[in-house]
Amino acid sequence: MGRGKRILITGVSSYLGLRLAKRFEHDDDIEAIIGVDLQEPPVPIGKLDFVPADIRNPLIARVLDSTEVDTVIHTNISSHPSRLGGRSQMKENNVMGTLQLLAAAQRVKRVTRVLMKSSTAVYGMGPKEPSIVREDHDNRYAHLYGYGKDCSEAETYVRDFARRRRDVEVVILRMQSLIGPTVRTNMSDYLSLPVIPTAVGYDPRLQLVHEEDAVEAFALATHGAPKGIYNITGRGVVFLSKAIRMLGKVGLPMLYPAATAAGSVLRRVGTVDFPPDQLQFLIYGRVVDYKRAREEFGFVARYTTEEAIADFRDRRRARDEVSA
Repeated sequence: MGRGKRILITGVSSYLGLRLAKRFEHDDDIEAIIGVDLQEPPVPIGKLDFVPADIRNPLIARVLDSTEVDTVIHTNISSHPSRLGGRSQMKENNVMGTLQLLAAAQRVKRVTRVLMKSSTAVYGMGPKEPSIVREDHDNRYAHLYGYGKDCSEAETYVRDFARRRRDVEVVILRMQSLIGPTVRTNMSDYLSLPVIPTAVGYDPRLQLVHEEDAVEAFALATHGAPKGIYNITGRGVVFLSKAIRMLGKVGLPMLYPAATAAGSVLRRVGTVDFPPDQLQFLIYGRVVDYKRAREEFGFVARYTTEEAIADFRDRRRARDEVSA
């Protein structure tokens, strides 16, 4: 029998990294899982060898070398500035952490496959954007900042790495906002508010991916996705007004400046961690094409956007929440 994959997962204590490690626990094609994070995972995982390490530190190269991994799954891209100590620390984690990780992977010849979690936030948002965005959309005119800019810069480093290491299969998964009964994200925070602020005159289309589908997409891509960039999302769209009704909540229409101020207040008191750069999502929304992932490695979301919202409503358990 041939040797199985030896996988390193960054952000193994976050939702996606943790659930992915659990998914691979019983995968016969996975020989070993090395999990890297600053905090130990909250649950035991078979096959997992946890290494407390910071991907921003050049010592991450020793981890890759000593553990003999051949696949790197980089999930440690965060959209939560307050949980990392502020915006500057978030950028340091997302951008410089990715750079250090790739610099380490470049020197390890055993590495033959790299997957990175990114976001559809790299497309930007605005009235002139396409109604459905494909992976090859030219976003050179998009005004990116915050989380979207972090993801865009991290992707640039990944593409540079791919040009230097043409022997490595490099896969970027651009995720729509995650939602579900156990994951905590910017969107789940926002939709959990008792009264949900909205922008006067706007009713954006929401397209979300269920937490279980996000894990499934990474699992499939680990084993079979050809190199490239893929949009990952649930099927269908739901207007924000309908989502609010489904959740039994009340919308509070505000002028955009007032909504921005309300978001700042909510962040300061710790009620919701919705970065300012993502507020435009609640004005214009974003819908992406997911045909490439379906055709190239067989990913089809189990949950539609509407079903994901319903599951979030019906099975939410605060004690089980894990940050994405």
